[in-house]
Amino acid sequence: MTTTRWGILSTSKFGEEKFLPGLRRAAGVDVRAVASRDLSSASSYAQRNSIPIAYGSYEELLQDPSIDVIYNPLPNHLHVAWTVKALEAGKHVLCEKPMALRAADLEALRPFTAHLHVAEAMMVRHHPQWTEVRERIGSGELGELTHAHVAFAYSNTDPTNIRNIEAVGGGALYDIGCYAVVAARYFFGCEPLRAIGVQDIDPRFGTDRRFSALLDLGEARTVQLSVSTQSVAHQRVHLYGTKGRIELTVPFNQPQTEDVVYLTHAGTSLDGLDAQQHRVPAADQYALLASWFSHRVQNEQPDSSSLDDAVAQAKAIDAILRSAGSGRFEAV
Repeated sequence: MTTTRWGILSTSKFGEEKFLPGLRRAAGVDVRAVASRDLSSASSYAQRNSIPIAYGSYEELLQDPSIDVIYNPLPNHLHVAWTVKALEAGKHVLCEKPMALRAADLEALRPFTAHLHVAEAMMVRHHPQWTEVRERIGSGELGELTHAHVAFAYSNTDPTNIRNIEAVGGGALYDIGCYAVVAARYFFGCEPLRAIGVQDIDPRFGTDRRFSALLDLGEARTVQLSVSTQSVAHQRVHLYGTKGRIELTVPFNQPQTEDVVYLTHAGTSLDGLDAQQHRVPAADQYALLASWFSHRVQNEQPDSSSLDDAVAQAKAIDAILRSAGSGRFEAV
């Protein structure tokens, strides 16, 4: 196999505007089909995006023998159920984040991992900015990594937007808090041991519009995160070590066709004016994610590693949510 043939499960706006352009740029990928619960919607999507086949039901796409990989960008509460259906149909699956609303739900996927690839579409880890920063940490440039601050916010008060609908898994923690959690796990290279969180619930939507948490990674290493769906647009990752610090100025929504800049500080100036800028050439993290998954499908024996990673991610979010209810640290 030199090319994987992909089908897109739903005509979601995010999938069309963000993931699909990257999918088209990805190596070894052929976008063959799209499915909607409404044939006219699927046909319109396919025509706009030059996709050869449009299906009027998800089941029809899963039954297409020419499709190798399913990309699942359905609303959060449908991720596990339709990933299972795709795996039952013999398809490899790349599922949008969060892959599940509870870590325990992901165990339904485990029986398929011996013969099919399944992974969470956490694109940020594939951007060269992230890999370069982690290499700097690994080289000892920052000394010992001691703590981090992660902030991510935007403003959306549209009651029809799925991010503001509690029943489908909306809210700040699931939508963007997952990126803060994966940043903690990625840059520290370990799993949090416990977490404590506080949230503010929007009385209209029933979703968390603000969520802050502290992750304890052991040895007094901590990651503090604050996310919001109703705040001024902002995103940063600050990584602090015993010898220096790094600031990612656009850590999550890196532009697909523009360079990004991150900063290193040696700690010689409290005002931060000692910062050195590091420019990372334009890269499409969605294309890199799709290329990575396609390469795995083509060349690697399926195993449970990607599912294990998704489970670890979901367990951390579970602990944060439990803590918001209990008011105390919860074990991950």
